[in-house]
Amino acid sequence: MTRRILPLDRLRDLLPSARGLTSAEIRERRARYGPNDIIEIPGRPFLDLVRDTAKDPMIWFLVGTGVIYALIGERVEALTLLVAILPLIGMDAFLHRRTRASTAGLESRLASTASILRDGSEIEVRATEVVPGDLALVSAGDVFPADGIVIDETGLQVDESALTGEAYPIRKTSIDKTPADGEEPFVEGTHWGFAGTRVLTGNARLRVVFTGGETLYGEIVRSAVRGEHARTPLQAAIANLVSVLVGAAALMCLILAFVRLRQGYGWVDALVSAVTLAVAAIPEEFPVVFTFFLGVGVYRLAKRQALVRRAVSVENIGRTSTICSDKTGTITEGRLSLTHLVPAPGIAPEQLLGLAALASRYDSHDPLDTAILQETGARGALSQGQEILATFPFTEDRKRETVVLREAGAMLLAATKGAAEVVLGMAALDDAAREHWMRQVIDLAEAGHKVIACASRPLADESWAGGEPDRGFTMSGLLALEDPVREGVAQAIHRCAEVGIHTIMVTGDHPATALAVAREIGLGGGQPVVISGDEMESRLSGSGALLERVDVIARAVPSQKLTLVRALQASGEIVAVTGDGVNDVPALQAADIGVAMGERGTRSAREASSIILLDDNFRTIVRAIGEGQQLFKNLTLSFEYLLAIHIPLVTTAALIPLAGFPLLYLPIHIVWLEMIIHPTAMLAFQDLPDEDRLQPARRERAERLFSSRDWAIIGGTGLLITALVTLGYLNSLDMHQNAGHGR
Repeated sequence: MTRRILPLDRLRDLLPSARGLTSAEIRERRARYGPNDIIEIPGRPFLDLVRDTAKDPMIWFLVGTGVIYALIGERVEALTLLVAILPLIGMDAFLHRRTRASTAGLESRLASTASILRDGSEIEVRATEVVPGDLALVSAGDVFPADGIVIDETGLQVDESALTGEAYPIRKTSIDKTPADGEEPFVEGTHWGFAGTRVLTGNARLRVVFTGGETLYGEIVRSAVRGEHARTPLQAAIANLVSVLVGAAALMCLILAFVRLRQGYGWVDALVSAVTLAVAAIPEEFPVVFTFFLGVGVYRLAKRQALVRRAVSVENIGRTSTICSDKTGTITEGRLSLTHLVPAPGIAPEQLLGLAALASRYDSHDPLDTAILQETGARGALSQGQEILATFPFTEDRKRETVVLREAGAMLLAATKGAAEVVLGMAALDDAAREHWMRQVIDLAEAGHKVIACASRPLADESWAGGEPDRGFTMSGLLALEDPVREGVAQAIHRCAEVGIHTIMVTGDHPATALAVAREIGLGGGQPVVISGDEMESRLSGSGALLERVDVIARAVPSQKLTLVRALQASGEIVAVTGDGVNDVPALQAADIGVAMGERGTRSAREASSIILLDDNFRTIVRAIGEGQQLFKNLTLSFEYLLAIHIPLVTTAALIPLAGFPLLYLPIHIVWLEMIIHPTAMLAFQDLPDEDRLQPARRERAERLFSSRDWAIIGGTGLLITALVTLGYLNSLDMHQNAGHGR
């Protein structure tokens, strides 16, 4: 986690004695800062939900049409239209529930109680009673009750995956001194304990600095609650089209009723004429067909390991022009794998691996140790018969782990592994040998590997006093590990690049490591541009816009992902972003399409997302984009068909009565026609997407259903059908003088 600013007014709160706060200080600070509680978000009242939902013109259209059908006795049609309102209301209700569920997911991760030192005594209080300045005591298994500075610790390792989504132990160290007045009030992340994160090993004393809404959790909750879920451009385009058609239909109905009355046909005929025209003109099929296509898209994506939480996202993701993807677990497999062994002269690879395994522990929860021990077991390189005498675990200060053991021959052996520069400093090497090893370390690191060194030395019983040996070691070799790239990711990124979809990899890794992975997967055509998260923010603050050619954001913190998303959107991009931690929630909600990880994502990230990847695989995002693009294509064809049918329906239902001829349609005729139109529109245009091809990205935020050429084809087809139907009906009237026969 990044460093945080320590407000000057809180510096004074960090100075109480080791006895903790007094009762008077607690009362004063509780009054000043309030309870340590994530800001309560009141549930949206039912009437507010109804009022928001009632703004949808589609609902009023369905209600009005249903009432008209009921007035003319078509009760089945009236009931059908009224029932069609339920999915629309349900969608709005779901969006409100989704926001509340996301907030509930955030709150559920906080501690319920806390051990606090007050008035010289350790007591247990409710977490909501913790105040800034309190001295909290935590040990393995506890959850930090608030954000604070570690002032004393022993072997403290923390699981911050609730915030970051990265399930790696994070070493925390105590702060040497609190910033004094006049100094830069920053405290590095290694000295902070954050609310909602869990202690894995060790114990610590934490001086509380931020509580409630001022914690990182509190900031995330406010961002989550402020997040709005606007309609997608396609929804807006359909709503606008329907509004125009409904308005035009209402005007035409009034004109037709007035004309029929003036022609002397009476109120009944005028009402039937107007209702018939309304039924023909109002495109109630549009929401039905749209919902059907979304449902089909949801089903198809579920079969491809993408769980859609918001149906309209199937359409929205098809418009994606930029993908901001995490590296770990999405582009890569999210695990460390031992890929290279570089043994010293005279050392066999299995011997090097066995020495590294001696200085590794399964209970450390360190993925590096896990990878080494798994590889050792697979190769049968585990040593037998040793007695472990002492273990010196890895710490951030020492950057190594050392073990002293007694071998079967009664000899003592010390084995150590850790940061290459540290282990090389403990080894007895001349300058040339040291430079040789460092060159190999640099080469492996630049290739994207995590490199550690291993060394050993014999010990004499009489010379070892029980401490950790720190000199006189002999280099055993280097071990290089990497997080393997997922199969098929490079091909998926290439497909995206071919159609203009830009992929940006966002990672907390070192730029050299990020560059190696980016080259392997083909970002930037094999020549990726890498900048740091701080450089990105500097560019945005300077010019207000991100330079076009950026492929990797390295050394990025989660808050910078939100900054990146907003900058891309401001430049006109349609952004899909992946996330797995609680602090990804604001970015997931701000993005046009939020994609959460199903296997390793937190509950809050999943609740805030539109789509969940059940396999955490980048390729699934690309498949979802293809599905969304095909959905738009299918919908366009279906709506073209609907309009081409509605044009002759409306024009003949209006012009023939206006000309003084008997009605061509009665309401029952329209009902029967609709029974043919509905299934045809839904079933005839269900082409499956081509998994190997994507369409060029559509960057327009204001979606247009049809181009000018499309409208010309629709209009021409509709007018041709109108002419043929009108001529046939008038010819029948002329020959038979019978409206029933003509119909």
